[in-house]
Amino acid sequence: MHQQEHTAHGAGPRPVAAAALTAVSAVAAIVLAAWGSGAFGGTTVQDAAGGYLSATATPVAPAAAAFSIWSLIYLGLLAYAVWQFLPPALASGRQRALRPWAAASMLLNAAWLWAAQLGSPSVALPATLVVMLALLAVLCRMLVLHLSTPAGSFLEATVSDGTFGLYLGWICVATVANAAALVAALLGIAPGEARPALPGGTSAAAVAIIVLAVAVAVGVALALRGRISPLLSFAWGLAWIAVGRLTGPLAMPEVGGTAAVAAAVVLAVAIAARLRAGRPGRTPTRRSKEAPA
Repeated sequence: MHQQEHTAHGAGPRPVAAAALTAVSAVAAIVLAAWGSGAFGGTTVQDAAGGYLSATATPVAPAAAAFSIWSLIYLGLLAYAVWQFLPPALASGRQRALRPWAAASMLLNAAWLWAAQLGSPSVALPATLVVMLALLAVLCRMLVLHLSTPAGSFLEATVSDGTFGLYLGWICVATVANAAALVAALLGIAPGEARPALPGGTSAAAVAIIVLAVAVAVGVALALRGRISPLLSFAWGLAWIAVGRLTGPLAMPEVGGTAAVAAAVVLAVAIAARLRAGRPGRTPTRRSKEAPA
């Protein structure tokens, strides 16, 4: 079992202040999420940006039920924020390195919801994609930090590695959907319209995107050394793309079938990688130096 190193001044005022900022960021993300769902008089995300962000806007948009994963992610972010005030987290050099990135990811999530409310698709869609790409970069940085130093406890592995892993996998799917919405708007394809406007038609383009995403996911699985939370949420997103294209108003059997196979492949790769890394609960990474502050 790896013994997590602690900094001599880990529980001082600055870690407490950073933990407080993380907690405020989590609350802001949750409040903005409620606003984005239509609470407090806000426009729902599916109705924002001319409808291009809805579950039936493009061939790679996941079905509406897919977004229920946000409940789990927000619960994890809240648990992470509360855990930051406990002595092990305050004294952890690993968390000292992760905390600013965690806060940034939450604030960027809030910023995306704000950008979606900017009205015209020509303004809202580019803004949301820029924010989404920044969020993706932040979560990738967190993954690197998580991989560089093993968690000090099962609780840390769950609330830190697990939460942000799920967050990353889902944002990968959301980024593809966001980019597809912008492309559709630029090409003059109305939300929910499937007319051929790309080489080979929109469905062929969607199939190509899904196949490429799976290839990337398999490569990432090899680098994750047994960590499966990003792949689980990625497979979840692909599965709901399949549901959305096999049923509903934007049914595209070839896209739905490809997405279903892709979800199964990603899930199988995730399970195989976890089994190869060792029994559940065992840290698969080799001991390495603590992540820099």
